[in-house]
Amino acid sequence: MELLTPSIGLVFWMSLAFLIVLFILRKFAWSGILKALKDREDFIERSLKSAEEAKAQMSTLKAENEELLAEARSERESILREAKEMRDKILADAKMSATEEGNRLISAARGEIEKEKNQALSDIKRQVGEISLEIAELVIRKELSDKGAQEALVAEHLSKAQIN
Repeated sequence: MELLTPSIGLVFWMSLAFLIVLFILRKFAWSGILKALKDREDFIERSLKSAEEAKAQMSTLKAENEELLAEARSERESILREAKEMRDKILADAKMSATEEGNRLISAARGEIEKEKNQALSDIKRQVGEISLEIAELVIRKELSDKGAQEALVAEHLSKAQIN
């Protein structure tokens, strides 16, 4: 039971030892402990400020990245639009050039056809003239007195000429 009720002497000496230890700690260790706690508190405060600054920088960078992405997208759209316009222009120019070339070829072909037609008509006229001269020569040589016989002779020579 002595442990539950300590004597006055024991309490006195324990209190004195506690006060001496408290005095020694206060004299030598207390300032170091308080300084370490203050340093720790300052370090935590600086770390929190750095974290907030980093968070602000991250949000700024994120906003800048989104801005750059939006700008890149708009630039891509602009480039695609320009490429499409250029493609359409090239196609239109090619179509116009092909149309002009086709019209030129058709015009040249028409001119050639007209030239050949005129040449063929000229040849036909020449041949008709020659045939007419031959028929006239034959008619004059025979000296037929009958008009019906002359017409039959002309018709015969014309049918021969048509066969050739």
